[in-house]
Amino acid sequence: MPLVGTRNLSDLAAEAPHLPSLDVDHWDLPKAQILTIMYELDDDAMLTLIPPALHPTIPPTLVFTVTRVPESPAGPYVLAEVRVGCRSGARPRGFLARGYTDSQQAVDVLGARYGYPLKKAAVTLEKRYDRIHAMVETSRVVLDVSLMNPEPVSGNDLQYLSNLNIARVPREGGEAARLVQIDPDYTFHSADRGQPQLKVFDATAWEMPGARPYYPVSASFAVADISMPALRYLVDPDKPPLASVERL
Repeated sequence: MPLVGTRNLSDLAAEAPHLPSLDVDHWDLPKAQILTIMYELDDDAMLTLIPPALHPTIPPTLVFTVTRVPESPAGPYVLAEVRVGCRSGARPRGFLARGYTDSQQAVDVLGARYGYPLKKAAVTLEKRYDRIHAMVETSRVVLDVSLMNPEPVSGNDLQYLSNLNIARVPREGGEAARLVQIDPDYTFHSADRGQPQLKVFDATAWEMPGARPYYPVSASFAVADISMPALRYLVDPDKPPLASVERL
């Protein structure tokens, strides 16, 4: 039998952003800087971090992504995400339960348009000659990650997971909790790979109880134009995988 998640998302759904409409036009985000770090995850939490609509990846993974957006309809912002690697049907995805950004406008607009479940925090992304370093700080440091010893590669070597964001969406005259799929397109200007380094990860702050990253997999940094598309898919988190996907 295929493995599926066991997590009840009712607590997250109660605090999730509300999308007043599912009809959104695309955004262009030029010259964004994207740091992505992947770690294997202790498989004790493999099923408890994702809902029944999703399959875990084998091995289970966490993906740490910090993106600086210098220009957007919501103004400039730095966005930090920690996503659980998963599959919706056969497709690889990243489930986001909590993210942080340094802009309250981005909290509001990204939540209302794309369902990003965000809170405001101090989020930094620094590029140095020997590393690219990112940190998220609320009342304490909740994430500290780096790419060490960057080396240039082709942007075609990089692949990013589409998001599944927990949100409340209009459905049948009311609203319902759904995972909103966000699958941007990327046009790369430059890219680097290096060694991943994770100094701090506070699982509670990211709504990831029991998540214990233990083995580094990959680290990349890119400068790319991001195109945020119209919404195409919703996933009902409580249904089994083959019955959960709704095409808009």
